[in-house]
Amino acid sequence: MKDRIIGIMGAMPQEIDGVIGLLQNPKEVTLGMRTYTSGTINNIDVIVVFSRWGKVAAAATISTLIHVFNVSEVLFTGVAGAIDPTLNIGDIVIGKRLYQHDMDARPLMQQFEIPLLGKTYFESDAEKLKHAKEAINPLILDNGLKNLIGEGVLAQFGINTPNLHIGDIASGDQFFANNKQKEQLHNSLPTILCVEMEGAAVAQVCHEYAVPFLIIRTISDAADEQSHIDFPLFIKKVSSKYSVGIVKQLLHQL
Repeated sequence: MKDRIIGIMGAMPQEIDGVIGLLQNPKEVTLGMRTYTSGTINNIDVIVVFSRWGKVAAAATISTLIHVFNVSEVLFTGVAGAIDPTLNIGDIVIGKRLYQHDMDARPLMQQFEIPLLGKTYFESDAEKLKHAKEAINPLILDNGLKNLIGEGVLAQFGINTPNLHIGDIASGDQFFANNKQKEQLHNSLPTILCVEMEGAAVAQVCHEYAVPFLIIRTISDAADEQSHIDFPLFIKKVSSKYSVGIVKQLLHQL
């Protein structure tokens, strides 16, 4: 039986730095312009790494986690832009199905279908989704985020009690910064809750190597004309603490 080692990936260095701060006995290895930090959290072996931005970078990182560090499962935590209008800044989305919104090999195959795999999306393990929901709910409902971040900072972003969603996430090599992009994606994939740049690539590699994965995203902006302002401010003040809270809750539950 494969030893249990959890790979933890983050989309921003600030988020990963917070998670690294949780590690007992951290050790660093540098490969391919990335620093992989091993250690334990709650006596669970983990490897933590900044994925870098975009699908290719994320695919390279997860491949190294699988082949060099022999991870048995993967958790990706980061931020995303809201596509569904019911989502608010500060909400948390656990990815059920992961789509690559910029994959289009028509007329050879239908839009969004991944060549040679015959799939338009990659689905997270149902049992892991259930455990993630059970683990993260207390963070929201028991004032966990207020304790981590502070009411003043949350109020600055209009965050009161965030909502937890389980649903579809789209990934692609684009930063969404206008309503036209949002409308086009929503019209093409109406079930999409949010958009980011790495999750579906990680999901594809995990699918090909039969490694369970969870993609968890915090809504940092509305993927509109204001997003280039909201995004960096949210990263600086909020997202790193969200990531720490999410990782602590998940590893406590696992």
